Amino acid sequence: MRSLDDARDVCEAYLPGLFDELDATPLRDLERPGNQGLDIFRKYGGSALVIPEIYSGLGAGPVDAIHVMRAIASRAPSLAVATAMHHFSVATLFTLADCLRSSGTEWAMLMGIAEQGLLVASGFAEGKPGQGILSPSVRGSIADGGYVVNGSKKPCSMARSMDLLSASTAVTDANGDTELILLLVPADSDGLSVHPFWQSDILAGAESDEVRLVDVFVDERLATRAEFTDSGEVDALQTVGFMWFEMLISACYLGMASGLVERVFAADRVGAEARAAIGVRLETATLLLERVAALLADGACDGAALTRAMIARYGAQDAINDAVGRAVEALGGISFITDPGIAYLQSATRCLSFHPPSRSSTHGTLAVSLAGGSFVLDR
Repeated sequence: MRSLDDARDVCEAYLPGLFDELDATPLRDLERPGNQGLDIFRKYGGSALVIPEIYSGLGAGPVDAIHVMRAIASRAPSLAVATAMHHFSVATLFTLADCLRSSGTEWAMLMGIAEQGLLVASGFAEGKPGQGILSPSVRGSIADGGYVVNGSKKPCSMARSMDLLSASTAVTDANGDTELILLLVPADSDGLSVHPFWQSDILAGAESDEVRLVDVFVDERLATRAEFTDSGEVDALQTVGFMWFEMLISACYLGMASGLVERVFAADRVGAEARAAIGVRLETATLLLERVAALLADGACDGAALTRAMIARYGAQDAINDAVGRAVEALGGISFITDPGIAYLQSATRCLSFHPPSRSSTHGTLAVSLAGGSFVLDR
């Protein structure tokens, strides 16, 4: 399939040999707990993908990042989902590098991500129904030289392989006022532990377990304050992060769907009409995500850009689900029975709807934003 071949070429250009090694490993092996996917990712320097070259990274821009994630996800869905959390975290940090440096964030730690191949897990988006995406379950208090934090993040992808945890934390000061602080927590910190949580066989290889923090001290040099405008819009740091997250996580599920649709194009018995219809839906998702990438490349990080990113995410989600449904039907029952990968990819692609923010939680603010108001995420 041409578009997937193009994505593989981009992956090969940035991470030579990575796709071939994934392609040579059975899907079932890459999707089980304790698989070698993250080791392969480290081996080929994947952690530096979206870090700018000036900071010792590979310098992949947003558009190329979509294609690389699509290629990886077509063969290793769990690896793609896990590393999407790393990429969006570091893309956010390095997009606003000058601001972070001026705020005192420890620069040696950030440089080490690329130079030492460190993996950054995300403790930002929450997974609790009814809880706002900007209302973290991790709480903190001010201490001498930093913060003491308590709470848990579940699920947290790469929980067992991470070197750092990027966590949104509600910090209460001596006056009882609370502010949102973004922290980088070393994985070997005293009081940080990992516990089993993920019970589904689908995407079990992403290490999406529970990370608990009990009286964990975080140096103030690893902290950045989040800001909100008077209208409630998130600041540039969070807007960039949300846009990268929605784009990258959607690209993962686009890749899974591509791996399934590729089977349709390889089946001679599937007619041109069905192949064209499925391909159109799949590439609709691609075009939507590339629009978000273009906004990020242009430096757009306001409420209007975030609105477009959310529209693209939900539109891509619908297009992916449609393409997958048509693909499974076109492949037929015998293929479904004899190729376990079809059922697995069909199930895995449905998980995009579980990533925050949920569609129901944004109906109101999307309507307001489309009418000319501000896009305000539920806090």
